[in-house]
Parts: sequence; structure tokens; C-alpha cells
Amino acid sequence: MLQYTYLLINFFTVIVCFIFSFHHKIKFNRHFKAFILASSIVALFFIVWDIWFTKIGVWWFNDKYLLGLRIVNLPIEEILFFICIPFSCIFTYFCLDKFFRLDWKPEMEKIFVIFSIVTLVILALYCNNRIYPFMTFLTTAISLFVLYFIFNARWIGKASFIYLILMPGFLGVNGILTGTGLDSPIVNYNPEHFLGIRILTIPIEDTVYGYEMILWNIFLFQKFKKKEQAIEETA
Repeated sequence: MLQYTYLLINFFTVIVCFIFSFHHKIKFNRHFKAFILASSIVALFFIVWDIWFTKIGVWWFNDKYLLGLRIVNLPIEEILFFICIPFSCIFTYFCLDKFFRLDWKPEMEKIFVIFSIVTLVILALYCNNRIYPFMTFLTTAISLFVLYFIFNARWIGKASFIYLILMPGFLGVNGILTGTGLDSPIVNYNPEHFLGIRILTIPIEDTVYGYEMILWNIFLFQKFKKKEQAIEETA
């Protein structure tokens, strides 16, 4: 039964959101195609990152909790992670954005983005000898710059607030993956490659890693959703 642990984590992460996607007041199911396109593109980048870090020993997986199916040395459950977690996050973002006004004032959002970029760059430079925090902080800083100043994303403040709302769920899922409640972690981290600061059993870098992943999922999801709506209007 233990070999189904990671698979079940993915399942329970997504199942409630999937069921409510068909609710007549939500109708998120109409945007499944946009989500699949967006999450597949983002997942490709993070899977390549994952393969690289696994290969060089930044992290590794405990076979006791896995089915044993691997693609390019990644457990199939790890690949599903990059679809299941974004689904729940994008569904939550979609619902909260649909029913509540969570937009930030432009000045506040700009200050938040600039402050976040500067802080992340400083942290990346400080961690230049530890590859996981260095890569995570640097790429997230670049992502914020590109999204806000090049792609003109004016929802980063709102997305950041919703990510904060999602944090208890994130801590629950990532907590189990990193060993909370288990005899040993499903995902193990090489202490030489991360800061060593944890929230319960979760490396602090994971929160930033997840934040970057969700920002790009939101951006691409909205792009594909708008294209779908434009096609429907002209049909």
C-alpha cells in the first residue's frame, strides 16, 4: 500500500477541485483545454529542471512510496505533480477571481513586485554556492520582471495573495512529501544544496519554487482562455 502514497497525494490534491469544476456557477470545465495547454508548457520547463537536479543529486525520491514507473529517471508521480498541483491552484485562482474583487492598487502592486525582485536577487547572490536556492530565487526574480515589466501582467498582487491563501494546502501536501507524518521523506534533499531552513519538514525554497510555477501557469492559462473566448465570440 505504501507504494501508492505519492500517487494518492496527487489524487486527493486534485479530486475536489475537479468535481467542483463542473458546478453550474463555476464552469471551470469549459477551460480545461486552456489549463492543459498552459500547465503542459510550464510543466515541461520544471520537469527538465527536476531531471537535472535529480541527476546531480540535489534531491532524490524514496522508492518505498512510489509505483516504480519512471520517465527519464523521474517517478511518474513527480510528473503528475506538475499537473495536479497547478490544477488546484488555477481552479482556486479562477473561483476567487470570479466571485471577489482582489485586484491591488497599481502603486502597491508595483512596489511589491520591485521589492520582491530586489529581495530575490539579493538572496540569490547570497546563496550563490547553493544551487537550489540560487536557481529558485534568481529565476523567480527574472519571472517577476518579465511578467510585470515585459508582459504587463497586472494581477501579480492578486495572485500572490491567493497563493498565500493556498499556503496551508501547500504546506500540507509538501509536508507529507518531505516527511511529515511518514517514517521517511518521499522527496529527500541534499543538505549541501539548500539553505537548511525548513517550515516543519519543508525547505523554504519550495515555497518560492511553487510560487514561480503558479505565476507562469496563471499567465499562460489566461492567455489561452482569452483565445478560446475570442474564438467562441467569432463563431
